[in-house]
Amino acid sequence: MRRMMLIGVMAGGLLAGEGAAQLAAAQEWPVQDRTLANGLTVLFLEDRQTPLVTVQVWYRVGSRNEQPGLTGLSHVTEHMMFNGTATRGPNVFSTLVQKAGGRHNAFTTSDYTVYFETLAPQGLDLALGLEADRMANLVIDAKEFGLERNVVLEERRLRTDDNPSELLNEEVTATAFKAHPYQWPVIGWTPDLQAMTAEDVRRYYQTYYAPNNAFLVIAGHPGEGSVFDRVERYFGHLPRRDGPPAVRGREPAPQGERRVVLRREAELAHLVIGYQVPNHQSEDAFPLDVLSAVLGEGRSSRLYRRLVYSEQKALAVRSDYTPFTVDPHLLSVTAQVTAGVTPEELERLIAEEIERARRENVSPAELARAKRRLEARFILRQDSLFYRALAVGQAEMLGGWALVREYLPRLRAVTAEQVRQAAERYLTEERRTVGVLYPTPGRGRGGRPAGRPTGGEFR
Repeated sequence: MRRMMLIGVMAGGLLAGEGAAQLAAAQEWPVQDRTLANGLTVLFLEDRQTPLVTVQVWYRVGSRNEQPGLTGLSHVTEHMMFNGTATRGPNVFSTLVQKAGGRHNAFTTSDYTVYFETLAPQGLDLALGLEADRMANLVIDAKEFGLERNVVLEERRLRTDDNPSELLNEEVTATAFKAHPYQWPVIGWTPDLQAMTAEDVRRYYQTYYAPNNAFLVIAGHPGEGSVFDRVERYFGHLPRRDGPPAVRGREPAPQGERRVVLRREAELAHLVIGYQVPNHQSEDAFPLDVLSAVLGEGRSSRLYRRLVYSEQKALAVRSDYTPFTVDPHLLSVTAQVTAGVTPEELERLIAEEIERARRENVSPAELARAKRRLEARFILRQDSLFYRALAVGQAEMLGGWALVREYLPRLRAVTAEQVRQAAERYLTEERRTVGVLYPTPGRGRGGRPAGRPTGGEFR
């Protein structure tokens, strides 16, 4: 609570003008960019006041690039990228980064896969050399693949199959999309993982892991010498490959409400309501972002104040919307139902608040509060070198790194009428997918309220 109060004070100060210098720097985003002859784009966000450097390699491949029967390939390939190359054996990558005092990891989303290291400035060459090596020389050994596949299967069991709320979220997403590959989970379906082979991963790696299907984000203190010259030294000789196949799946316009019901051992019922909405390419994206904040982001939101604080019909409730996806996704409301309350009753109350948002403009105070919340989140994340690089990378994924400069101006321009119109246009019955988890007798695993997993976000 003390930390939350401190963040609130910091956010208030920044947005009231005390942090004018930080805000000005946030809006400038002094990124330098260059593209190598092999198609690799390099983005450099220099910050010599920070004694660290972050290196991120973004591959334009995620679960949306997979095919039915081969789901989970992106995530499994991410695991295999830590298992050695033709020049460095298993675990050598991690050992070298750790000896240099750095940290590293990776993550996969529906749209992209990112590998990253954060080190002292003198570690930049090490990170570049290691990333270039595994971009070109990954060894996909059948034995190591079998071990990693089992790790992923266990990860799926723990995070999803044994977590009723996450399983509900997965089922809602799979029901909401019937043509677009967003319908399957990033981690993949269990039968697909079980049937996957090392050759499947090898073909996938050879198709998508190429300099012309990737870009590099470097942020922080680069040490001595030109960043671009050093990137050229490590990556410039890597050959470009044929462009990967385009994602052809397009979601048709929804024609009616869809529903899914799960019955699992759980302590309490859960409810997930997902609406098909546009992404960042739409003029409605920022009004929807504000709408989500008004409805269910934080304790001052409408749904929390009514359902949790006032009427005590839910133990937890929130709204999620991430406009920064390659293709349109969902705005979702998730709730954990209070004991003694039926999911149907809670759904009715949520529907009342949705209808209110469709028919009435939000108040000036609500609009200002929602904007402050989103703006504060955007600004405060820039204290982290990693998140600044992440913001640049995600903007580049969606059409060009300069998009990050548009976030604050577009957010501030949102009006109450635009928020209402977005709610009226998209929060409709025919765009809605409702999922309900009914507890069954047993020891129960409550889990946390379901929430749609997304990629990083530059807000």
